[in-house]
Amino acid sequence: MERSAFAGDARFFHRTGPHTLAVVAKVAQTEAPPRHLMLHGVAPLQVATAEHVSFLDNRKYADALADTKAGAVIVHPDMVSRVPASAVAIVTDQPYVAWARVAALFFPVPPAVAGVHPSAVVAADAEIDPTAEIGPLAVIGSRAQIGPRCRIGSHAVLGDGVVLGSDCRVGAHASLSHAIVGDRVNVYPGVRIGQEGFGFATTPNGHHLTIPQLGRVILEDDVEVGANSTVDRGSLHDTVIGAGSRLDNLVQIGHNVRMGRGCVIVSQAGISGSTILEDQVMMGGQAGLTGHLHVGRRVRIGAQAGVMADVPAGTEVVGSPAQPVRSFFREVAVLRRLARGSTSAKRNRDKETGPDTDTSTS
Repeated sequence: MERSAFAGDARFFHRTGPHTLAVVAKVAQTEAPPRHLMLHGVAPLQVATAEHVSFLDNRKYADALADTKAGAVIVHPDMVSRVPASAVAIVTDQPYVAWARVAALFFPVPPAVAGVHPSAVVAADAEIDPTAEIGPLAVIGSRAQIGPRCRIGSHAVLGDGVVLGSDCRVGAHASLSHAIVGDRVNVYPGVRIGQEGFGFATTPNGHHLTIPQLGRVILEDDVEVGANSTVDRGSLHDTVIGAGSRLDNLVQIGHNVRMGRGCVIVSQAGISGSTILEDQVMMGGQAGLTGHLHVGRRVRIGAQAGVMADVPAGTEVVGSPAQPVRSFFREVAVLRRLARGSTSAKRNRDKETGPDTDTSTS
């Protein structure tokens, strides 16, 4: 099997360049020494050559920095002394942010290829910008609006009245209904947005009556929704995902959830209906929130946490039921001491009385 030591296999990724050191430094929003150097791509420290840009953000890999053959390395000021003489240091207080910008310089998102594939099914009254790309077997519903430079993947479905702003991407087999989408939104393959929320009333005889879900889903600018995630539309209010928020793969967002700006929800997490998250909340994998909660700004929720009560701003919680991290680990420490004490007491009793023996015969 063919293997490549470098990032960005040309079979799958379109690369630009080469770029001068000055251009790379400018994109990283910093400066570099006035040296003539052409850079052809990006690579990890361990395999980079003189034609590559690399980076160090985790001190754990400092030894790899000392041995790298990269032509240029993005580093924090504290690590400049560890950069070998053969490499140029691109110095910044935020190496990972700079790396993201430089990697995107060499490997930009492919532009839309304007046009509608002959196999796509497009309603006569849908409005599609001439610069948008509509892939094979995609379905575009009545009154849908698709903005400039959007890319709609194969077999994707945009329901009646759905609105996409500019530069959006909708992956293969994704479906959107009852949704208003801002600019630069990325919906990954298999996503389901705008389906009915889990709302019903139970009669005295135990029958469940479905409640019409009459709200929408609002995806604000620069939102990303990971593969196979689901975002239910609101029941009466809208479900809102705030600008710049990121949903990982396999995330469930219930109806009427209102999420602030810059939130990060990690894989397999779930948020029940009518819960409010303020700006920059972070949820770890498999964490769960019950309904009708209020989670304050910059709250951090640990992996597999079960949140059953409101969380004040700036709090970090873990465990199930979730509690502040210091309280959680204090309780863990107490339990460990109790367990050790119990084990120690048993050993002392065994020394004094000897192990239990049973010499009876049947």
